[in-house]
Amino acid sequence: MNKERHQTSNMKLITILLFLTIAQLSFSQAPKIYDPTADAKLALKKAVSDADSLTKHVLVMIGGNWCPWCLKINKFLFEDEVLDSIVKANYIVVKVNYSKENMNLDVLKSLDFPQRFGFPVMVILNNKGARIHTQDSGFLESDETYDRKKMTLFLNNWSFHALMPENYVKK
Repeated sequence: MNKERHQTSNMKLITILLFLTIAQLSFSQAPKIYDPTADAKLALKKAVSDADSLTKHVLVMIGGNWCPWCLKINKFLFEDEVLDSIVKANYIVVKVNYSKENMNLDVLKSLDFPQRFGFPVMVILNNKGARIHTQDSGFLESDETYDRKKMTLFLNNWSFHALMPENYVKK
């Protein structure tokens, strides 16, 4: 009887260790979308310069690798061919990290504290670097994912060309 208990105990220990090993491997394989070591100020400066020369806006995606919804929005935007093409046609993308390693508080202050909406949060800058919109990503959700129609409207409605006054002046 004692031998059976010992074998059962060993099996439980092996099962737990196997589970922990798989969990560790899964976590270490998680995508690294946000770089805590990146210089967000420099990235934004370059993005604004590129946006100005390409007649685009800057889409600033703020979040962290610790945030499941931050990873989910990245996958949603860039793995969907239609959404990816809208982003590429209209925006220069900058991903700003927010984590215990680097909160980028000075950058967030310059963007008027978008973290008040939680994460992920997106900020649109015009081609001169002025913040023109902050988007609470919760309004783009539907059930356990993001809503393609809402995301398409958001991206199209804040594009450079959508904000050109001549598109709305009667002739």
